[in-house]
Amino acid sequence: MTPGNNGASTPEDDDPFGYLYADGQANGAQPPSGGYGYPNSVNRVRAVGTRPYGQQSQAAQTAPYGQVPQQQGGYNRPNAHYAAPETLPGGATTTQHQMSGGGGGGRGGRGPNTKGLLIGAIAVVAAVVIGIGVAMLGGDKDKDDASDEVGTNPTQSQESKPSPSASKAGESQVDLPTIDAKALRLGGGAALAQDVKGAQSDGGIYVGNLNQVGSSVTWTVNGVPKDGAYTVFARYSTVDEDQEMTLTVNGKPFGSKLNMGNFTHTKGGDFAKGWTKTYAWPTLNKGSNTITVSCAEGDKCNVLLDQLWLKAGQVKD
Repeated sequence: MTPGNNGASTPEDDDPFGYLYADGQANGAQPPSGGYGYPNSVNRVRAVGTRPYGQQSQAAQTAPYGQVPQQQGGYNRPNAHYAAPETLPGGATTTQHQMSGGGGGGRGGRGPNTKGLLIGAIAVVAAVVIGIGVAMLGGDKDKDDASDEVGTNPTQSQESKPSPSASKAGESQVDLPTIDAKALRLGGGAALAQDVKGAQSDGGIYVGNLNQVGSSVTWTVNGVPKDGAYTVFARYSTVDEDQEMTLTVNGKPFGSKLNMGNFTHTKGGDFAKGWTKTYAWPTLNKGSNTITVSCAEGDKCNVLLDQLWLKAGQVKD
């Protein structure tokens, strides 16, 4: 349908939009009185491009119907005087949404990346929580270490008894007495001699003739530093069979017998090859003590006695 005179009716009656065309306007077509085609509507229909935004520019006020005024602003940039239609007089009251004019490289003027900000905030909170957890674990470990250190200290209910090796390490620097054969007090048939080679006493002297009941050597030990366990060593020589004699400490027999075995396995009566040593672990008093090696009934005493000496604690060499 084209606008025109088709009888008694006017062109606008035939085509309600005839006013939008040049020939319709020439035939007297007028826009309807209501906005958007509805009676009594506030906003009125205008030709494309003639509606002003914000404050009306001079071009918009003077532009005739059908002529589009030049718009301000470049591509993808909002008009500086833009205002939503709802803000114009008579417009519907709605909630305004502020547009961001451009932005750092966002496509179509998008707003800030709230998703990225949210992820960053969550990462910060997680880091703080992890740091607190590590600090708490470190504190617990310090407490555990402290309790372990306390646990290693002896309590009042624990006894602190030195072992033979500990006594040797702690007291080996203390000079304890040593005595040669010629300094011993002899008893019974015991006598000094130096015919057999290998004695370490001064001059190679040793005590012989101990294989008779009642023969003995006695050592009065002075300078014992404290009460406790000690080791008495004896250097001697024997051959063929193992021997054993009586050890007396401070007037009391100590143990069963003093073992004086043939540890060198010497045969044929060659005492020069039978030199060896033995030991016992008596308890001595601080100061002076008496130690006696004797041949009693039932003992085997075929030995040559060279030296006696002491060491602190219960040791073997």
